[in-house]
Amino acid sequence: MSTAPVEVERPETGEVEKTDRPWIVIVWNDPINLMSYVVYVFQKLFNYSRDKATKLMLEVHHEGKSVVTSGSREQCEFYTSALHQYGLWATMSKDL
Repeated sequence: MSTAPVEVERPETGEVEKTDRPWIVIVWNDPINLMSYVVYVFQKLFNYSRDKATKLMLEVHHEGKSVVTSGSREQCEFYTSALHQYGLWATMSKDL
């Protein structure tokens, strides 16, 4: 014996499903810190290789900013605060 398929109505809530977008940390170019120092900070704080840290530093230098990490709000708050303690200009925002 086989059963007939059952149609289930999905209740409409009127809400659009939201995806949880991660937060990002942006480092901005500044006229104060040496490029070698920025590379050092990226290596020390994020444990990035010298090549990756240099690539991100060059983005900051040439484009004016670079997204250096992403994650939960709490993680990004931590990294933004730590970057400030190193003297770098950093902000965080929701990823687009």
